[in-house]
Amino acid sequence: MKVTEEIRGFKSEGISAKGVAELRGAAREARVWAVVATAAAKSGHPAGALSSMDIYMTLLGAANVTPELADSPERDRIVVSHGHTSAGFYAALAEYGFFPAHEMAANFRRAGSPYQGHVERDVPGVDWGTGNLGQGLAAGVGFALAARARGSRAHTWVVMGDGEQVKGQVAEARRIAAKEKLTNITALVDWNDIQISGRLEEVMPVNIPALWAADGWLVTECDGHDYEALYRAMKAAKGSPVPTVILCRTTMGKGVSFMENIPDYHGKPAAGEKLELALKELGSDISVFNAALAERKGPLPKGRRITPEKPVLELGVPHTYTREDKKDNRGAFGKALAEVGELNYKKEGATPMLVFDCDLAGSVKVDGFAKACPDNYVEAGIQEHTTATAAGAASAAGVVSVWADFGVFASDEVYNQQRLNDINRAGAKTVLTHTGLDVGEDGMTHQCIDYVGLFRNTFGWNVVVPADPNQTDRATRWMLAEPGNVCLAMGRSVLPVILKEDGTPFYGEGYEFRNGAIDLLRDGTDVAILAMGHLAGRAVEARELLAKEGISARVLHCATPLSMDENELFTLVGERPLLTCEDHHADTGIGAVAALAFARAGKAVRIKNLGVTRYGLSGSNGDVLADMGLDADGIAGGAKELLK
Repeated sequence: MKVTEEIRGFKSEGISAKGVAELRGAAREARVWAVVATAAAKSGHPAGALSSMDIYMTLLGAANVTPELADSPERDRIVVSHGHTSAGFYAALAEYGFFPAHEMAANFRRAGSPYQGHVERDVPGVDWGTGNLGQGLAAGVGFALAARARGSRAHTWVVMGDGEQVKGQVAEARRIAAKEKLTNITALVDWNDIQISGRLEEVMPVNIPALWAADGWLVTECDGHDYEALYRAMKAAKGSPVPTVILCRTTMGKGVSFMENIPDYHGKPAAGEKLELALKELGSDISVFNAALAERKGPLPKGRRITPEKPVLELGVPHTYTREDKKDNRGAFGKALAEVGELNYKKEGATPMLVFDCDLAGSVKVDGFAKACPDNYVEAGIQEHTTATAAGAASAAGVVSVWADFGVFASDEVYNQQRLNDINRAGAKTVLTHTGLDVGEDGMTHQCIDYVGLFRNTFGWNVVVPADPNQTDRATRWMLAEPGNVCLAMGRSVLPVILKEDGTPFYGEGYEFRNGAIDLLRDGTDVAILAMGHLAGRAVEARELLAKEGISARVLHCATPLSMDENELFTLVGERPLLTCEDHHADTGIGAVAALAFARAGKAVRIKNLGVTRYGLSGSNGDVLADMGLDADGIAGGAKELLK
């Protein structure tokens, strides 16, 4: 569009009359394509798409976003939080040359097409897949934090719906942005006063300006269909010394008379005579729709490929802890994190690291990083939902993003956010501490006993559960340099270093962490014991108890249950009965993974799964594990029962 020559990069003070006319004409065409797309798909949200259209057209014309910059790390980023307006945003992108408009309209919501029902990153110009309302501002905060860490001048724009303003995650994101003084983020709210169930004041009354002002944002209002007013508001927000929200007064269904201000058309496409009328009012006709239907039967278009980048980091030299060291896995993680952080802090060519905390720095051991790399440490307070999303989005914007928190908070409480990180093919590094029954006295509310099962429900997350401080150190360094989403999980207690039979550390000198590997800790002939995490040491103790009764046990450990090498598992277990043990739900952790692997391979092996079978007690770590049968005596007893 020629108008971009006038306003691109906000270089002009305003928009000329000619520029406004060009924008209005392009927006009319985009409205046609949005109506056709939803009608061809027989589903979608046409009225919301029409309501937001003028915001999209102005923003895409002025922001540092073009088809040529769609994958540039220095581009401005646009997050569409109300992802159900996808037909509108896609149509606006098409007007700016990101892809052909007819291709989008013909293939909207078609199985196998990148133009899905809610905005997805497969579409060029879409920076974050949304649709679960309330997520967008948090993602924008992550993008803004990443840009700051990279020293980039890129700006983040978050377009939102008015109905989602009542969600708690939006409030969390507002507070973090204000606290971090993020002047490189602007929110625009499509304020048409209508949501699916009716008027805002009927569904859930809310004082939208007051909410933003209370959390420290500069609040401005404008006509959301006035291009000049929108442009000037955006330009002012970009230069504001505080985060700014632009409340855009709009009309639901703008441009189609029978849709305007009618809640029904929030999620109801036009059809039949209504469709013909809508197209006529927009200056088009039914032939455009008929052509889209014909094209919809043709070949599927291809979307862009999203591949997480591999970080560039100097990882340092791993520590080797000895028999005499009294260390927990948390401490080993924190030490390795701080060392890698300091090695790469503001180093030219290194991928910047961002570490997020939710008021638990000392407990989750990120305080060392905070001291070594203060500018790259984000204290988010007790606001886990936004932190999960922000950390995920930041990882997709050129930084290594680490969030450490208690297991129940960073997996159970924010499962939806972690699922969206998976859908968006982010590279989040989530570190869970205080997992399993190893929270001891904290009791059942804090027992994260299902994290492997939760992440196992996704398709891209990897989970690492190290056995001792030495393996934790090496797993931490591996994780930081690994692309994609990785969860590193550990308990709370001090652990003995796992030793070889000659007394040297098993995971010490010469050991290199390998994803999927199964470690042979001790050899044996009668039964195989496969442990996960800190139960590896107890499994070795159980082997000694069994040996006194003439039973020879082979002890195995796998730190990566979701990527476990199945052929290695089959070889190491052989025809021995298999006992699995884990400080995790017995039916959803490594025991379930191993049992399913044998079943799918058609291999008949006797298996017994030891793990958490009910919520545990509140008491010392040793007592709680013993009550669940997960101490050395319990593991030995499980092996003997299996051998019966």
